[in-house]
Amino acid sequence: MNKIIQLILKILAKAIIYKHRPKIIGITGSVGKTSTKEFVYQVLFKKYRVRKNIKNYNNEIGLPLTIIGLESPGRSISGWLKLFFKSLEVLFKKGYPEILVLEMGIDKPGDMAYLLSIVKCDVGILTRIGYSHLEYFKTIEKVREEKGLLVKSLDEKNWAVLNYDDENVRSLATETHANVLTYGSNDLAIVKAQNIRFEKHGNSFGSEFDVVYKNIVHVSLDGLVGKPVIEASLAAACVGMIFDIDPSEIPLALKEINPIAGRMNFIAGQNDSIIIDDTYNASPQSTIAALNTAKEIDAEGRRIAVLSDMLELGEKAEEGHREVGKRVAELGFDILIAVGKDSYFTALSAKIAGMDPNNVFYFKEHGEVPEFLLKSIQPADLILVKGSQGMRMEKIVKQIMAEPEKAGELLVRQDEEWLKK
Repeated sequence: MNKIIQLILKILAKAIIYKHRPKIIGITGSVGKTSTKEFVYQVLFKKYRVRKNIKNYNNEIGLPLTIIGLESPGRSISGWLKLFFKSLEVLFKKGYPEILVLEMGIDKPGDMAYLLSIVKCDVGILTRIGYSHLEYFKTIEKVREEKGLLVKSLDEKNWAVLNYDDENVRSLATETHANVLTYGSNDLAIVKAQNIRFEKHGNSFGSEFDVVYKNIVHVSLDGLVGKPVIEASLAAACVGMIFDIDPSEIPLALKEINPIAGRMNFIAGQNDSIIIDDTYNASPQSTIAALNTAKEIDAEGRRIAVLSDMLELGEKAEEGHREVGKRVAELGFDILIAVGKDSYFTALSAKIAGMDPNNVFYFKEHGEVPEFLLKSIQPADLILVKGSQGMRMEKIVKQIMAEPEKAGELLVRQDEEWLKK
């Protein structure tokens, strides 16, 4: 049944694209896809009719649903029949989006080729390539090969927007026929960020930096910090230039972006602490980026890292967790709380790297962690909470946040389906 639905959705999505001819922006990478999608959408939507992925619809079912503009009816057969009929209305209805901003996620070999059989992108954005889905791909080289199909599919009239700060992404510039715009903090990037700093904005923190291309524009982001945020801003600036957005309008558009649930989101914690909620997902690369950002923030209290297992790393699981633990120690975090089977290696590596063993705590599951934290949190503590989606670390955040009644609006995975799991 699922294969039949998938095929019908593909046919309908392709028909809608053929009929309405929208420009298509495809976004892929091991980390940063969703933030980049949100930032690109924000830069474009005031000038164009633009649509982005519905929820996290970025796979073989979700991508065509986004193109159609309808949500999944789940397991309801009658719901799917109604959706197919409504899709025919979309085919002939006026006012379809001029631009589609599509996050393209992959889990296993063949996924990108399938998504590209549905859409032909005009712009391909590649964020970063790292330790993700190694359970299926085994090596980063194979991840690069799969994700790189996006930019390799582009032709001479198209644009490849590549993160220059990631060597695996940067090297793809020679493997595409498209025009290339690179971005990053490296001076050799075409569109670059300079004078980066993270500062306190009221009761939260924000990012300040300059975007340098043919001229210089200053960007100020409230409640958003970290290199991933800056990279998403730069990618969005590149897209704005491609679609003739006035450079002076780009900082104004970016300033309107609200923090995204589960992605370096600042939340008031118990006992006047500050939580950095980064619980949407985790990989060694994204976790180290989050740790680096937490270290760069001018916090008044202790820095506490609450880190759980990073899943789908395959044979690289122990290595990845050890790498993270070592970085926690190198950055001088005051306390490390490691949660989960593989996070044993995070805790062990932190100790080996010189962190005081009395400040390293290990829990097999996160059930006891909130109570432990609530007993030890001090005023002005900065608490980074991060882990893979399957570890459900947002449950810890909910129990230590100052206003748990706001969980529904502030935390990730708060819909009824997730709360039942």
